[in-house]
Amino acid sequence: MRILGIDPGIGRTGWAIVDFDKNTPKAIAYGCIETTINGEMPARLLAIKQELERIIASHNPQALGIEDLFFANNAKTAFAVGQARGVVLLLAAEHNLSVGIYTPLQVKSAITGYGKAEKAQVGKMVKVLLHLEAVPKPDDTADALAIALTYAFSSKMKQK
Repeated sequence: MRILGIDPGIGRTGWAIVDFDKNTPKAIAYGCIETTINGEMPARLLAIKQELERIIASHNPQALGIEDLFFANNAKTAFAVGQARGVVLLLAAEHNLSVGIYTPLQVKSAITGYGKAEKAQVGKMVKVLLHLEAVPKPDDTADALAIALTYAFSSKMKQK
């Protein structure tokens, strides 16, 4: 199964393509889409959409894992991230991708075994699980890989 992992954001959207075959995950491609800080919201959302369309066309994923929206105190940021998530979920529907939505706690638990793990711990485990030479940067990219892995591990559990 080929999974597209997304860590949504308006300034930076982390993405990752992970294959999960015979219980073995393999990172195929990953990166971060960055938009212009002072750009207009519609243009920023369009940039995210266009880049994700290119990634989907290049890698043909069957599934999408995305982080659930969670913000405790900044409503303005939450609304912007929510709009980016909406673009991603619309693309998933347009491309008939199976979708898994995961809270940060679920991702941390799936990757490290501890729901309150620090970002650095998650990054190190992503590196280990995917046999990478280094922890991917920026954090949004490592998070996207972790989200794709969470989809893989949770879909394996559902099959049992």
